Amino acid sequence: MCLGIPGKIIDIYDKEGLPMGMLDFNGVRRETCLTAVSGAKAGDFVLVHAGFALSIINPQDAIETQRLLDEIDSLE
Repeated sequence: MCLGIPGKIIDIYDKEGLPMGMLDFNGVRRETCLTAVSGAKAGDFVLVHAGFALSIINPQDAIETQRLLDEIDSLE
């Protein structure tokens, strides 16, 4: 089973011929490959696994998913 984490695209740029983005994951910023989400733009939310954006998701789903992940984290 894989876990996808929602992230918000802050910036999009090219890196050695690959579309890359700087994403915000609940306050943590990480570089992510955007090859699989052509058409994504700054401000979009994407689902990310292992450094690769897999799909564009709507903001409400991203916020709810992050809320649930935060709730799980608080159980420990």
